[in-house]
Amino acid sequence: MRSILAALAALSLTVASSLADEALQKFVYEKAEMGLPFRISLYAKDETTAKAAAEAAYDRIAVLNSILSDYDSDSELSRLSQTSGQGKAVPVSNDLWNVLVKAQEFAARSDGAFDITVGPLVNLWRRARRNHQLPSPEMIAEMKARVGYKNLKLDPEHRTAELLVPEMRLDCGAIAKNYAVDEAQKVLKQRGITCALIGGSGDMTATDAPPGLPGWRIEVAPLDAPGAPPAQIIYLKNYSIATSGDMFQRVEIDGKRYSHIVNPHTGIGLTDHGLVTVVAPDCMTANSLTTSISVLGPERGLKMVEATPGAAAHVERMPGDKVELYESARWKDVPKAEK
Repeated sequence: MRSILAALAALSLTVASSLADEALQKFVYEKAEMGLPFRISLYAKDETTAKAAAEAAYDRIAVLNSILSDYDSDSELSRLSQTSGQGKAVPVSNDLWNVLVKAQEFAARSDGAFDITVGPLVNLWRRARRNHQLPSPEMIAEMKARVGYKNLKLDPEHRTAELLVPEMRLDCGAIAKNYAVDEAQKVLKQRGITCALIGGSGDMTATDAPPGLPGWRIEVAPLDAPGAPPAQIIYLKNYSIATSGDMFQRVEIDGKRYSHIVNPHTGIGLTDHGLVTVVAPDCMTANSLTTSISVLGPERGLKMVEATPGAAAHVERMPGDKVELYESARWKDVPKAEK
């Protein structure tokens, strides 16, 4: 009798769950923030609930842009950069602190391959892309002298940051965007939205799976090169994904292809045509790893991935005339659609 009651109770819970899933509707929103499109897909019981949650998430992203933008000269990040070399330990907000701490953690782990002090070199390469002209070795050397993660000093006790070298410029770039994605997800959860996918220019964080599915269906794009493996479809649930590469942001100068990703050690845009995808528990970690792998190369980069709890990576690159494929040990455990 007890087993029958237990079975009926389980059946009742299953039916109730199914009805609850059926009551949810999917809503999709897109808005430009931080100079790029942020897309929010979510399931809610009605449009009013969905819209209010999405607007709250976009409001949070807008606030973060006012803190973390390297384009806005009045942002907190820019104002911190303006104190470089002045011997000032500057108190910073919780959000900026969180990003700086994460950045410095990965800078140390990657031996400076990931480095948010790379701003002077990034600006140099932005001009190179616009003008289709390589920077001079003298100019690269001058900008490199302003770069180095060890020149960013953080004081945990007082929550201050100090830039030790004159004319430094912090560029949080994608890690700021990914922090915004993570924070938007938190806002949705606070609003009772437990099933959502938030994406900022291709990097995404997912919460619970959509009704009836094992996760959010995400395509891992292949390298745009002859002989590259086909696209993979993975299912993302309560996890994040980030991709770095030179498919969209690059420049060709004198017949050579340069990525927008700059190697802080050489001061030059990467020339190994590649695409790095990482899944990790949060979007900031995923992006920090994709950039680190891109600069370090797959062998050293995948060692970082293996040492990061819950992270997995898929790397395709074409340094010469042949496509190379690398995967971390945990990539096989990422849920994938059958081919």
